[in-house]
Amino acid sequence: MKKRAAVRFGLALNLLLVGAALAAPPVEVQVEVGYLLQQVEDSGCEFNRNGTWYAGKRARDHLSLKYQYLVAHDQISTTNDFIEQAASRSSMTGISYQIRCNGGAPVDSNRWLLDALAAYRQIKATLPAP
Repeated sequence: MKKRAAVRFGLALNLLLVGAALAAPPVEVQVEVGYLLQQVEDSGCEFNRNGTWYAGKRARDHLSLKYQYLVAHDQISTTNDFIEQAASRSSMTGISYQIRCNGGAPVDSNRWLLDALAAYRQIKATLPAP
């Protein structure tokens, strides 16, 4: 009986692992999202979520949790999915996120992230292929 339960547990675990692997976005998307999250943290900019300004580290942590949730629910297949679904507005209130740098005027986070993504892709395009 114990052996049968162990086999069932093993099969269930394999199904969970396969499901998790299928839900993972392509590697390039994971790399780009990782880059954007690091940019949010390292930029020195502030991140506005629901009327409160947060430092980059806290913003990164929040966006990372949203990204992980959406990946687990197979809702991210492109970097733009991440920007639109996780990093543009509050899931609870619908209020747009904003970013301000060096005391400047706030900009919508989706615009800031799309610009950062475009810059990353432009630099990447100039590098020699591995």
